[in-house]
Amino acid sequence: MKKKRLLIYAIVLAVLLVLVYLQFRTWRGFDWATFLGQTGQVFDHKLNLFAGVGLIYLAYGMRAIRWKIFLRPVRQASVSSLLAPTIVGFTGLALLGRPGEFIRPYLIARKVDLSFSSQLAVWAVERIFDIGSFALLLISAIFLASAPRQLPYYDRFRIGGFAIIGLVTALTVGAVVVYWQGEALADWVARRFAHLASNLGHLIALRIREFRSGLNTIHSFSSLLQLIAVSVVMWTMIAFAYWEVMLSYGAPVLQRPISQIPLLMASSMVGSLIQLPGVGGGSQLATISTLQHVFSAPHELAASCGIMLWLATFLAVIPVGLALAHFERLSLRKLSQESQQEEENGAAIPS
Repeated sequence: MKKKRLLIYAIVLAVLLVLVYLQFRTWRGFDWATFLGQTGQVFDHKLNLFAGVGLIYLAYGMRAIRWKIFLRPVRQASVSSLLAPTIVGFTGLALLGRPGEFIRPYLIARKVDLSFSSQLAVWAVERIFDIGSFALLLISAIFLASAPRQLPYYDRFRIGGFAIIGLVTALTVGAVVVYWQGEALADWVARRFAHLASNLGHLIALRIREFRSGLNTIHSFSSLLQLIAVSVVMWTMIAFAYWEVMLSYGAPVLQRPISQIPLLMASSMVGSLIQLPGVGGGSQLATISTLQHVFSAPHELAASCGIMLWLATFLAVIPVGLALAHFERLSLRKLSQESQQEEENGAAIPS
């Protein structure tokens, strides 16, 4: 497992180095003094920066509220009891990358005395609400708002919008099929793929059953509406956080209508698919490139704002998360190892 992970990190690092080379090859006139000066201007509008970070923390609170709704059929948990595992979990994700992504469901399972597999199922369903809610904001920006139409490459964004509609539709249909026929589908998949690899059919069937279990936590139409509302509000908060950080520079080129911000967020999410633990890379490069080529920001300003957005929206959780982990005597690396071991044990083929 460690060798496989090191290989993945080596590949990601190689891709990032190529992207960095291609990016900075076009910046031969990059002025570091201008970069530092523009970064320093943020502190002249620090209330905007603090507002952006504050909105990100409020978004973590919304995640805790959403998880409470998921738990309602089986446990009565307070938002405050779920907030600390949420913040510590995202701290682990920020510092450790993908190896830390299971920390949050693992900690919540311990906190509410439920199985890890049940909370892993909730975590999987949560992804659907995240994708759907952000897609709603992005589609609204592309097709309903007028400001994004003024941007370069709008035609490409419009094509991307249609692709997102197709993706969300497919995910919705898939979720409905799993909800109604999940067990039968899992059995069919286990038989169909068993001959390709000894564990493949079992793993896919297990994920289907876990996802169906997570869907069963949505116990009423009222709960579904609440989950959608909380998710949309949360992603709207994140969009406003991006907007506040951009306003903190006081630069006219970054004072954009809020309806253009989801396009920048989308580029950051696509870039985050290529990340190194605790370092990032892909997200920052994608954000910087979008600020430069779509929002017409100068090289130095685009680089500064891209890095600041990453710090404010992704890494700002670390100080509070580490403090909470220290207070509760938690080791992030140990939690990562334990959660991954639990996940592997759950995926093992029963003898």
